[in-house]
Amino acid sequence: MGAPPTAAAPTVELDRAGQLVADRDVPVGGQAVIEGVMMRGVSHWAVAARRPDGTIARTREPLDSALARHRALRVPVVRGFVALCSSLAIGMKALQIATNAQLDDGEASEEPQEISRLAWAATVGVALALAIVLFFVVPVALTSLIKEQLGSALLFWLVEGTVRTLLFLGYLFALSRARDMRRVFEYHGAEHKTISCLEAGLPLTPENAKRFSRLHPRCGTSFLLIVMIVAIFAFAPIGLPAWYWLVATRILGIPIIAGVSFEIIRFAGRHRTTPWVRALMWPGMKLQLLTTREPDVEELAVAIAALEEILAVEDLGAVAPEELVGVEVVA
Repeated sequence: MGAPPTAAAPTVELDRAGQLVADRDVPVGGQAVIEGVMMRGVSHWAVAARRPDGTIARTREPLDSALARHRALRVPVVRGFVALCSSLAIGMKALQIATNAQLDDGEASEEPQEISRLAWAATVGVALALAIVLFFVVPVALTSLIKEQLGSALLFWLVEGTVRTLLFLGYLFALSRARDMRRVFEYHGAEHKTISCLEAGLPLTPENAKRFSRLHPRCGTSFLLIVMIVAIFAFAPIGLPAWYWLVATRILGIPIIAGVSFEIIRFAGRHRTTPWVRALMWPGMKLQLLTTREPDVEELAVAIAALEEILAVEDLGAVAPEELVGVEVVA
């Protein structure tokens, strides 16, 4: 996401944990999937997943960006929401590819046993609906129960925002304690470390990548925390209309909130070395301690395999400005 790497040689620094942190941004992002990692570059995205037999399955697809095709969609805020929708679609395909890679040879050869796109679309649709209900409808509904006692719009949106943020933090904490999610979080850490290794200009090896922090300023976890905070201020001017208008505004306001939040994390990724930006992003970075785990060398090898699929057809270290039109990625 953001500007191409500068011509100057990249540098690294040590964080408080003694791990390396890159000081520049490269237009590549990713996502942890089942037993693997998806990496997204400027014009392609790729998935690498560890099969049950220990081999690594690799898939690379061209990236069809609506932002690149339609200038009107590149307006700030709008571009962020469009980019998120695109990332969601790619993420759904990546999850499908990774899940099907876990089928043994006999199963994978039979088309009906693979998880269909319709099934994945239904799964993602239900997940999105539940997220909207949990983080936007439930907070306003709970706060509405004490609406009369609060007596002012200011208190209402402060309490609602606090409830929403606490629900989000509680959800992440519960997720981090789930044993089944540990491997996914390890691959999430492997994805971050591999991207940082590339941003630092070091050879992509598991040994090099392991030296980097598993936290990244463009992480989706940080983005979601920003969403929670932006929502507090976005809903403040609405006041205290009837309950059904409160619920409607929370749902209809999601695209705007997502777009604004995307602009913030986009800016943070490009200015990661600025002290005040670091201070603002500190809570989101620390929150990644819940959604990432230290990966082993085999998991790092899978993340590197996914990134190598991108580097085989793209030179991310020498991207022309015109090639970055419509490129918005989250690590």
